[in-house]
Amino acid sequence: MSKLLIVDDEFRIRELIKKYALYEGHEVDEAENGIVAVSKCRNNTYDLIIMDIMMPELDGFGAVEQIRKFCNTPIIMLSARGEEYDRLTGFEAGVDDYVIKPFSPKELMMRVAAVLRRSGSDQKDNKNAGFTYQGLSIDYAARVVTVDGERVRLTPREYELLYYMVNNKGIALTREQLISKVWGYDFFGDDRTLDTHIKLLRKSLGDYAKLIVTLRGVGYRFET
Repeated sequence: MSKLLIVDDEFRIRELIKKYALYEGHEVDEAENGIVAVSKCRNNTYDLIIMDIMMPELDGFGAVEQIRKFCNTPIIMLSARGEEYDRLTGFEAGVDDYVIKPFSPKELMMRVAAVLRRSGSDQKDNKNAGFTYQGLSIDYAARVVTVDGERVRLTPREYELLYYMVNNKGIALTREQLISKVWGYDFFGDDRTLDTHIKLLRKSLGDYAKLIVTLRGVGYRFET
């Protein structure tokens, strides 16, 4: 059983999500705004957070920013705002997925299941291994990435994307391969979501962004 935190200022939205989450066998907690959500995350452990953007007191973006300072719990952003800028802002803040209102509760639960599966993967086959290239280092067991001795804060999705590319170093990876391996076959987004994550990952890697090579019309390749 997974424990979910549903954060939305609309009671009916929280009740709708809660109904379907309970039916799927999840335990549910609720918060009516960002301030309450941050407080609950400090005092409780959750497996996944569903976070609305437009809320009083503290909006979703602000709440995610605060939560990411002490917690890496996967977050699905839920909002009526679907512009690319909003998606980029959410992913930069550390959001794992993005669902647009009005939404299908069944689709939302599928996304919840997909994110929970991905966050539960710990690369057992390589748990004692790692990767190092000059000043770039990846500790697979701790899921920690450092650049020139400084720890880089990656979202779970960005880490999984980097992990998969590094472990397929030198191989041309199509967009379809990356999406199916990192997001799963139940991925509901499009190529722009992959490109956005690649852009954010390159930004985090600094001088080592050049190791991720764009293959026009194909996808990407990690090469040293």
